[in-house]
Amino acid sequence: MRLTPFHIALQVRDISEARHFYKTILGCSEGRSDVQWVDFDLYGHQLVCHLNSSLGPQGKIFAHHNSVDAHSVPVPHCGVVLEMGDWTVLARRLKEHKIQFVVEPYIRFEGQPGEQATLFFLDPSGNALEFKAFKNIAQLFAT
Repeated sequence: MRLTPFHIALQVRDISEARHFYKTILGCSEGRSDVQWVDFDLYGHQLVCHLNSSLGPQGKIFAHHNSVDAHSVPVPHCGVVLEMGDWTVLARRLKEHKIQFVVEPYIRFEGQPGEQATLFFLDPSGNALEFKAFKNIAQLFAT
């Protein structure tokens, strides 16, 4: 099966705030938009931020957490599997912008099948994002 871009829609509390975060912090280019939504190119995937005014200016999405490799992982979350070089650049960029990590960048399952670099953080509305890169991408679904 040929890999194609995913499409995901997230709810945000403020479109301008989302624009700043996804364009300035993550470096996404902007696509189509309207008053209540905006598209971003997230590493070739379509991310759409939809305004949810019921969140209010201080409101945030609340996430559940599960333990994975002794870390508290927010659920739900979404993100992209990157090449290791791109993951390293992103991790550095996030640190430069002083993003507070939910899970600091680290190597998960080190020395095991599926070894991967991972990091988690929240956007300003509280949407949990994970970016990861595999030592060997062929082990994406390794057990």
